[in-house]
Amino acid sequence: MGEDLTLPVPETLYGTYAVALAEPIPDPAALAHGEVTRRTSPPLRDLVLGMLDSPMLTLDQRPAEGFPPLPGELLAAYGGSPSTLEAVDAAAHVLAVRAAYRPGRPPAHEWAARAVAGALGAATDSPVIDVFTPQVLPRDRLFRSLPGPGGTIRLTDWMLLPHTSGRSGFYFTTKGLARFGLPELQTENVPPGLVEPWGRLLNGLARRVLDLWLDELPAGEQPLVVEIPEIVSVGLQDIAAAQGIDEPMRREVSVRLRLDREPRPVLTVLPAEDGPDRLDALCAALFGAPQSHR
Repeated sequence: MGEDLTLPVPETLYGTYAVALAEPIPDPAALAHGEVTRRTSPPLRDLVLGMLDSPMLTLDQRPAEGFPPLPGELLAAYGGSPSTLEAVDAAAHVLAVRAAYRPGRPPAHEWAARAVAGALGAATDSPVIDVFTPQVLPRDRLFRSLPGPGGTIRLTDWMLLPHTSGRSGFYFTTKGLARFGLPELQTENVPPGLVEPWGRLLNGLARRVLDLWLDELPAGEQPLVVEIPEIVSVGLQDIAAAQGIDEPMRREVSVRLRLDREPRPVLTVLPAEDGPDRLDALCAALFGAPQSHR
């Protein structure tokens, strides 16, 4: 049995999106109200309009040179098309949509900021940039990522899983859990042959850890810290849930989380048991891959 990990709970979380405009919008707030009302269904519409009418969501429109330059290389690396990147680079004005909210359900800061930015981008035919990742959000993906009537989302629409190669294997890190107040997950020295299955496992683990975190943040309460288990199970159902689909098979494996605080808090993902080839064994147990697959 593992112990619990104690994670600090941020007081406030922020969602920030940029709309790259060819021309300024005469009245961004009025346009946002009309477009959100037209494009968004309840109950999300009520949440977004409530945030828009409060100090928790702000619209800041300036000439493009009034903001730090958008990171073109990263936007390209994370899927921005050449034509979209040209539009971003040529934007004369930028409208920053910022929202703040406490950690927990719902993540109103992200839902409201993304919905408003998406509505303004669609109305003006302008690119929308998720500043957190950073990533240009294609219009269909942006609106698909917003929660449905039941408040469910596909975590993969809100998180990236970049990986880089090194001498001893690949380094993985999630980029998206911090939106919800959590440290990101990371794994070092993943064998090249396990890049695809380990990425799938991390997607499912991110979903499981996020559920554990949110379950400890009940509505209306703001604890200073939250405890989650050191040993966490992750299964095929978690992987499917991260992608917004169902999976009837309940196969699971267990991993161990280690909280590393420097240079920034991160949850390192390790096998629950020590030993050689443990990542291979975990992927084989979960996906049925041969244990010799490297």
